[in-house]
Amino acid sequence: MLTVAVLISGTGSNLRALLDATSDPSFPARVIAVGADRQADGFAHAEHYGIPTFMVPFEEFESREAWGDELLAHLDVWQPDLVVLSGMMRLLPASVVAAWAPRLINTHPAYLPEFPGAHGVRDALRAGATQTGASVIVVDDGVDTGPILAQERIPVEIGDTEHTLHERIKPVERRLLIDVVRRIATGELDLAPTA
Repeated sequence: MLTVAVLISGTGSNLRALLDATSDPSFPARVIAVGADRQADGFAHAEHYGIPTFMVPFEEFESREAWGDELLAHLDVWQPDLVVLSGMMRLLPASVVAAWAPRLINTHPAYLPEFPGAHGVRDALRAGATQTGASVIVVDDGVDTGPILAQERIPVEIGDTEHTLHERIKPVERRLLIDVVRRIATGELDLAPTA
């Protein structure tokens, strides 16, 4: 059984979908802890499922590196097989990435390498793109530059706003994330770094 820790910053809609999926006894993974860099509404989903939570408030640390050290300490307590960034809107320090990659994955609301960064949906609309997408990647030291594990195209519709387009991307992101976690758990997807 694959054990998963999930890191969030906000409402945790991807977290909720993952918790719903992993609550099925036939699903080969379990979420064992949920952490955040601030008080997050998504903690309510963890509490609903009886999943322990922890918080490492970014503003309480003198540097991103010090914050990362504390985050690592919390992850070390749980020793998950996989860490999922689920809407965590903060770049992880290199020390965290080095400790967990490639067992550190993230979702992104664009068809990478198109439109990386915090505003992928807005950037796609501003660029006049006729299609965008959703991706699940391994986190590396870049901004949305890690190996792509899964992705799917989503058309941009006439009259789309950032909100309407993002609302159509979110269900695809959730489905891709759940499928990637399942494939990692069954060994169908190997995260081992290549030599």
